[in-house]
Amino acid sequence: MPNAEKGAERGTRARVARLILEHGPINAAALGERLGLTPAAVRRHLDALLAEGMIEPRAARPRVQRGRGRPAKLFVITDAGRGAFVHAYDGLAGGALRFLAERVGEDAVGEFARAQVGGLIRRLGPAMREASADQRVRVLAEALTADGYAASASEAKSGGEQLCQHHCPVAHVAAEFPQLCEAETEAFGRLLGTPVQRLATIAHGDGVCTTHVSSPALASQRNAPVNPRRSATDEPPDDPGVTTSTSHNATDTSKETGR
Repeated sequence: MPNAEKGAERGTRARVARLILEHGPINAAALGERLGLTPAAVRRHLDALLAEGMIEPRAARPRVQRGRGRPAKLFVITDAGRGAFVHAYDGLAGGALRFLAERVGEDAVGEFARAQVGGLIRRLGPAMREASADQRVRVLAEALTADGYAASASEAKSGGEQLCQHHCPVAHVAAEFPQLCEAETEAFGRLLGTPVQRLATIAHGDGVCTTHVSSPALASQRNAPVNPRRSATDEPPDDPGVTTSTSHNATDTSKETGR
């Protein structure tokens, strides 16, 4: 195969891997539709990625049978595949945090993590204040995607919304220093103005970083002060505002992983 064709082949294969990273689990038909490839071409790239250990098949969840035949096979990115998208500074960042923890202490790592996400809060604060409550998760997902996290927003089956990050540039570092994930979760709560709960993280071996976002209306009801002296004819109290929380009892704890 000429070099030009080889380069085009590698480029298309990288696009297939990227789509699986961002939208997996995904089947071959959906990949072909998004990329404009024939089923044979998609299968060729999938076979190559499977042989390289970049992706792996996953059985689809059982659903209502819509016809004869086996259900479509889904594909997800592997740790090795995700590692191909990790930036080269990953090892340097880990070494720097280990040095900080040894010389100054674990608390310093937490302070560093909060300082890092502080930039995200300052950058997105104005946009969040302008966005309506029902659009804030989408705005945050778009900003995270621009930062390389391949994020998406959707409604959660248990109520509220779900923020998914299909890629984490610092996953290997965060596996050793969970303070990074904790600080990020706190930042999400502050930006969205409602309780959030981290359900899954790539750093802990999950396929997607999944954060449950409570409905602002529900959060307001939960935080509303109770006044036993009020009667049914009294005027409603002023809006008490919302508070943010990352505790496990802040939301419905059903483990939706976005997969």
